[in-house]
Amino acid sequence: MPPAAPAARDARFWDRIARKYAKDPIADMAGYERTLERTRHYLKPGDRVLEFGCGTGTTALRLAPAVARYEASDLSGEMIAIAQEKAAAEGLSQLSFAVAAPEDGPWPDGSFDVALGFNVLHLIADRGAALAGLHRGLKPGGLLITKTPCLAEMSLPLRLVLPLALPVMQLMGKAPSVAFLSSRDLERDLTAAGFEILERASHGSAAKDARPFLVARRA
Repeated sequence: MPPAAPAARDARFWDRIARKYAKDPIADMAGYERTLERTRHYLKPGDRVLEFGCGTGTTALRLAPAVARYEASDLSGEMIAIAQEKAAAEGLSQLSFAVAAPEDGPWPDGSFDVALGFNVLHLIADRGAALAGLHRGLKPGGLLITKTPCLAEMSLPLRLVLPLALPVMQLMGKAPSVAFLSSRDLERDLTAAGFEILERASHGSAAKDARPFLVARRA
């Protein structure tokens, strides 16, 4: 199987479910709003921002008004098509979309002040390549802001069942790539890719939040 096969398989999966995904409500709206508020704290009016794994553009539409340029990208063409439909009525001249993965985007090295990725790093087949691509795409001192589900820290029943069920679902084309990360794994990967962790936070409304919010700086 060629190296590109997992990403191509994932793109097909997200293309198939894009319309259904677009109708799903945000599960923890209060936690989502806290993430947006904290992210805005780091954004400056003159910034050029990359969002990877933007899905149907919900977050891009909320954050783009805060910066000079906002490039929202996703490996699913169907997700991007929906995002463009949603954005058409907003008239945000600073917002644009691209079908791209972090490791092979069409932008030159050092293009962005900030890179954003929400609920996506655990779904990238080659996380190391993606982080390396984000490092290249950021200016020196640029920020990577992410909130990533760490499935290794979820409830015990899910930790026991999902690793057994997922390979079967993936063979049937009913699940994408999924990594069972811990927050320690995630921070180790960011550090190995050349990032320095600046902030760790929890924005979820539940007592235990398995989706750490991390801000890291390109060293």
